[in-house]
Amino acid sequence: MDYKVGHRKRLREKFLESDHSKFSDYELIELLLQMAQPRKDVKPLAKDLIAYFRSFSAVISAETSKLQQITGMGPTSVTMLKIVHESLCRLLKEDLSSGPILNTGDKVLDYCKARMAHLPKEQFRVLFLNKKNVLIKDEVQQTGTIDHAPIYPREVIQKSLDLGASAIILVHNHPSGNCSPSNADITVTYQLRDIANMMNINLHDHLIISKGGCFSMRENNLL
Repeated sequence: MDYKVGHRKRLREKFLESDHSKFSDYELIELLLQMAQPRKDVKPLAKDLIAYFRSFSAVISAETSKLQQITGMGPTSVTMLKIVHESLCRLLKEDLSSGPILNTGDKVLDYCKARMAHLPKEQFRVLFLNKKNVLIKDEVQQTGTIDHAPIYPREVIQKSLDLGASAIILVHNHPSGNCSPSNADITVTYQLRDIANMMNINLHDHLIISKGGCFSMRENNLL
């Protein structure tokens, strides 16, 4: 048996027959790439991807253009990784729709991190909730630059009214890796909170997501 064929077969069998959590990041990437490039030895490519992006989550979350810059990453391989990322995000989002979102704080963070932690530009999104605090809609409101995404309170409130939302959670990311809020973040949060209160819409929290963690304004007594 050809060595490459034998290696791929052994790796698949090992995955199916053992504790999946014991697999290294590069081995998981290698298994995915094997399906995209069945006739190639993709172990070196998998290691190159982990070396460049630093983690499994960063690889599958990376921009398509960034993945395409890695030698050996063709359209099929890039598509395979992006399918995995989107599948992960949808699984996490489904968990948020199963009951009151305020009872699933960790799941909210997991979903937001999967969607936003590795984005190269700031993105501002809103989670719209009904009277029972169940997720109605998750929507990106604005995408900006590497350090700024404009927030327009009037648009957020109008969308809330259109959806019949009773509460909202604001989320945006800091590509720099520092999830501490800026003075501008705090100011616009208070502006939006005050307008929302006048419309009987509750601002539950404003989360700031980064590669290094998450900051909750509610938990840090800023709301």
